[in-house]
Amino acid sequence: MEKAPKIAAIDLGTNSFHMAIASINSNGVIKILSREKEMVRLGSSGKDMKYLQEEAIDRGIETLYRFSKIAESENAMIRACATSALREAINRDAFIRRVRNDLDINVEIISGAEEGRLIYLGVIHALPLNGKKTLVIDIGGGSTETIIGLDGKTDYIHSEKIGAIRLTKLFCDSGIFTKELINEIKEYIRGEWAVVLDSINSIGFDKVVGTSGTILTLANMVLASKQQTIPEQLNGLRIESNDILNVIKNLIKKKNVREIARMPGTDPKRADILLAGSLILETAIKVLNIKEILISPYALREGIVYDTFEKIKVRSEKSYLINLRLETVKELARKYNIDLEHSRNIKNVALKLFDTTQDIHKLQNYERELLEYSAYLHDVGYWISHDQHHKNSYYIITHSDLPGFTNDEAEIIGLVARYHRKSHPKKKHQEFSLLSPDKQHIVKVLAGILRIAEGIDRRQKGFVEDIIIQKETVNETNIFNIKQLPKNINQSIDIEIWGAVRRKMLLEETLNIKINIF
Repeated sequence: MEKAPKIAAIDLGTNSFHMAIASINSNGVIKILSREKEMVRLGSSGKDMKYLQEEAIDRGIETLYRFSKIAESENAMIRACATSALREAINRDAFIRRVRNDLDINVEIISGAEEGRLIYLGVIHALPLNGKKTLVIDIGGGSTETIIGLDGKTDYIHSEKIGAIRLTKLFCDSGIFTKELINEIKEYIRGEWAVVLDSINSIGFDKVVGTSGTILTLANMVLASKQQTIPEQLNGLRIESNDILNVIKNLIKKKNVREIARMPGTDPKRADILLAGSLILETAIKVLNIKEILISPYALREGIVYDTFEKIKVRSEKSYLINLRLETVKELARKYNIDLEHSRNIKNVALKLFDTTQDIHKLQNYERELLEYSAYLHDVGYWISHDQHHKNSYYIITHSDLPGFTNDEAEIIGLVARYHRKSHPKKKHQEFSLLSPDKQHIVKVLAGILRIAEGIDRRQKGFVEDIIIQKETVNETNIFNIKQLPKNINQSIDIEIWGAVRRKMLLEETLNIKINIF
């Protein structure tokens, strides 16, 4: 049996960075080998976290350096995902570039919807929730994610910009609390969260799971208030909502951070943001009439482990993730009225080109999958206008919620679609220039293939049924001869030959090959 790979999943949160190193056996059971946590306070703002402070960036780099050394000692592959602080920061590219250049780690910025999906993925693998419609509440530093799912499928995901740090900075950064201030925070939470809470009540749920530092701390405080021993592992612990509300009631009576820090069960490092985070949970309990909360320390980072494991599986397996991603793409295509028959024709030709040239471009099944999605979505920009539709396609793809995809993956798919016609990728194009050299190469290869495939169905009528590709080497130059096979022997395909020939240059230049099309 092949040894299970080790995965170091890093969650770059607004408040803390977490790392879980884990492996998954053949039965899909996760084994946590080690956990690390460092309070970094990467984001710190009451509104949009527009700028990362230099000191915060330095703390983040130092923490990731330590994490990377631990992962290296475990021979674990690293996957790092960032949430609200980096999602919102204008200068996030400076941080991402430093991490890539100094530590050789690629940081993926995930959307709120993808963050919610990964949190749910981590939770359902840790708790017996089969057959139960489950509401998951994850209160972070910058945002709060709410997810409703049943048996692995999510029915509702939302990310709201209310978090423990954000509310603290907005209302009580002084560390001094008054009754009027607390009422103001409560009103703000209810106002900002009203639509979400109404939606959750409308959908309904059977169980509630609470994750994240705020909720885990409150669970510890409930146990401490009852003079119960706090177990090393909180996963699966059931806490009555009334007990949580009693702890919050006592917490509200404290006048400042120092008094909160002295409460039994409190994490002193979290004391300054605990009040704000607690008021978010109190609002959820009261408005949603929650009677009991199941505690889970398994959340985003464990979800990253499972998601990464799915991505490195043999692609011939019809895994949950692959099905989810394909359905997400097809749903977006349907939403924007894409000609799916044309997209399927492009997809089939593109994948054949990818497979035939693989010994030269060296890309793997993962990139092949991204090419397939790009083929489906390359014309989605027609919804806005025909003119410049390739640029419109990039905009729609990168600004849509795509469950199953990280922001980085959406960016690559969007750029491949953007370059399926007109100009080649250039360093002066800002979105392209921000990619790492490896990802720039991926975009150029996939876009080069997609351009030829698009040319082969130039009239979008499916006149070409298939292609035959023959490879030869002449004077150390790799030559690919692409013969188009018309669906109807009497049908002229001169336009398709012309369309493909004029679009072949990008792939020729990228792979240093010669392509003949006839």
